[in-house]
Amino acid sequence: MYSYEFRVTGYPFRLYSGKDALERLPAEVARNGARRAYIVCGRTVSRHTPLVPRMRELLGERLAGVFDEIDKDTSRSSVTRATEAARAARADLVIGVGAGSVIQGARIVTILLAEKRPVEQLVTQYPGDGPAISPKLLEPKLPIVNVLTAPTTAQNRAGSRMKDDATARGMEFFDPKTRPVAIFWDADALLTAPPQLIRTGAATIWCRAVMSLGAMDDNPLVEGDRLQSYRLASGAIPRIADPADPAPRFDLCAAALLQNRESDDGGEQFARHWAMRVAYAFSTALISVFPQVGQGEGYSMVMGAALRRLGGRDPEAMTRIANALGMGSVAAAEAPSRIADRMDSVFRSLGMPTRLSELGIARQGLPRVLELSLANFNADPKREFVRERGALEEVLDAAW
Repeated sequence: MYSYEFRVTGYPFRLYSGKDALERLPAEVARNGARRAYIVCGRTVSRHTPLVPRMRELLGERLAGVFDEIDKDTSRSSVTRATEAARAARADLVIGVGAGSVIQGARIVTILLAEKRPVEQLVTQYPGDGPAISPKLLEPKLPIVNVLTAPTTAQNRAGSRMKDDATARGMEFFDPKTRPVAIFWDADALLTAPPQLIRTGAATIWCRAVMSLGAMDDNPLVEGDRLQSYRLASGAIPRIADPADPAPRFDLCAAALLQNRESDDGGEQFARHWAMRVAYAFSTALISVFPQVGQGEGYSMVMGAALRRLGGRDPEAMTRIANALGMGSVAAAEAPSRIADRMDSVFRSLGMPTRLSELGIARQGLPRVLELSLANFNADPKREFVRERGALEEVLDAAW
């Protein structure tokens, strides 16, 4: 049964997709009146692929410079240096070239260029006795163009996260004015990403698509977004191993974009049942604590344990997921373990770990993962995790 009580919001951007899509980049920069475009990326893209040289040639005098040291964690130190470099170059448009970390970093750069307050006054605040507070970031922001090298849901969001170097905690910004004016899915750009990056991104997008199948009371637009996202992600997974085929990478870009559109079409940012919320919190914390962990590995290592330990708290959602996965009439009590088995099988087919110990995660590091997870307010807006500390500890122990 659909819910017909909903609100849809739309944000304008241009999407250029296909072979030689980047040939339209100069026209897009000119359309936004920019004369000093500034590229923000990571070292691998800049120093080990032909992508940035290609963009230099395309933009010519309209390119004011390149900062290529945004790191995997979107650390505060790297974003600060990128902001200083963009300010020195007198940038009037920012081009994020990369995947999730870089795209988020580019957004934060435009915020720090524009806002005059200290960083601590710009990030979302989490008072102990009330809901989260996102400060109003009212200054105009430079236009942003995102050139993807790998599929990511970061491509057109308004929220961004960077990691504080000293504490490893996430610092979260939210500003709708940092949504991109244009996104590029260029075939050659997407083929620059190594198989490992595509694999972890594919696992993340597919995992979220599966978990979203358990959402209830969808409106008809959100249901369409979710079903098509799942279809695209599931179809892409078996084909991502071919480093010369851009098609599955395009499909994953589209699946990720549809997952973002769920929110714009009146849905939730991600499935709100317990298993997904806890897996998301653990995955985010694992990335912060252990450098060898990508988001996809974070999910693959904890999703099974989260489902088996917590899936029973949301029986209707689990039944819906099992039915959508073609498992037939599965009893509600059996659904979580059946779903976990299916997901572990897919993760293993990608060569991904399904236990923390398989990736060399030190058991003594798990208390730090737990503490960061208990403070993940995106996953736990009602502050329920603190009361469930023991249950979360059991999930981590089972995942190890």
